[in-house]
Amino acid sequence: MTDRPYAELARVTRNGFVESRHHGSVVVLDPTGAVALRAGVPDEPVLPRSTLKPVQALACLTATAAADSPLAGVLTGPALAIAAGSHTGDDRHVAVVRELLTAAGLTEDALGCPVDWPEDEATRERLIRTGERRSRIRMNCSGKHAAMLVAAVARGWSTPDYLDPAHPVQREIAAAVARLAGTPVSTVAVDGCGAPLFGLPLTGLARTFQALVTAEPGSAEARVAEAMRRHPEHVGGWHGHPNTDLMRALPGVLAKGGAEGVLGVATPDGYAVAVKAIDGSPRATTVIALAALAEAGAAVDGAPELRRVPVLGGGEPVGAVTAAIDWTAGPARTEKED
Repeated sequence: MTDRPYAELARVTRNGFVESRHHGSVVVLDPTGAVALRAGVPDEPVLPRSTLKPVQALACLTATAAADSPLAGVLTGPALAIAAGSHTGDDRHVAVVRELLTAAGLTEDALGCPVDWPEDEATRERLIRTGERRSRIRMNCSGKHAAMLVAAVARGWSTPDYLDPAHPVQREIAAAVARLAGTPVSTVAVDGCGAPLFGLPLTGLARTFQALVTAEPGSAEARVAEAMRRHPEHVGGWHGHPNTDLMRALPGVLAKGGAEGVLGVATPDGYAVAVKAIDGSPRATTVIALAALAEAGAAVDGAPELRRVPVLGGGEPVGAVTAAIDWTAGPARTEKED
């Protein structure tokens, strides 16, 4: 990303002193798909990181469903949610990922993601105490990778090279990204988990979330959104995961964040927001997204505890991370911008 007029999005205060500020870009779409609010440079391409997982899961679902294979019905419920999520490596997450691999006749050795410790603290400490090692299946992206492998096996495609951008699975994903975002993929990079990563404007990212929540009931897009909303713990985790907490607090909302300060959220009535914190920090992205949605008129009043992140001093709250969106940085409001 280049040196552009990014907007102030959030402030961190401690005992009344502004200690830090987060800058970046944000865009809100109204239910018609028009840009309701924007700040910063939301038309600049971003690497969405794991925020793109719902679309990656969608492509795997449609590729698998098109196959004349017993695997056609495997991606559903918690399995579809974990394919679209960034799980914390809880044993319940691992069980779902292992079921996907077993259904495809594979083991975790087929996973192309790196080995890692689970993000869930209690699980990680238990594994260390019992002498277990880092593994691919505990890595937070293993659900996505398992879904890619399921799609490849279902369609009779090769599996050792499933992470090659030219592989049919990755071509299906790139096509789904472009279709939902309404814009061609601008960049192909490699994500932290080793999978191809497709860049797109922040506005296009917001469109992908809107497309998922406004899709026709029963469509593949609607099935992905429904799986995530019904099984938010498989999108994130059971213990303090921001995406999970947001979907629990606001039923019907769809949320998925990614590394380097990216977040996409859509409401059941069709509003959608995408956030990019240019410093890469995720600590204020939920606060920013909710403030932007509320400013645009979306009904997101049911989660006041998520609108402020406490700042502690001596274990007690002495300040907060709050939204401070500068809507004057770039066009503030538009009538019917595509």
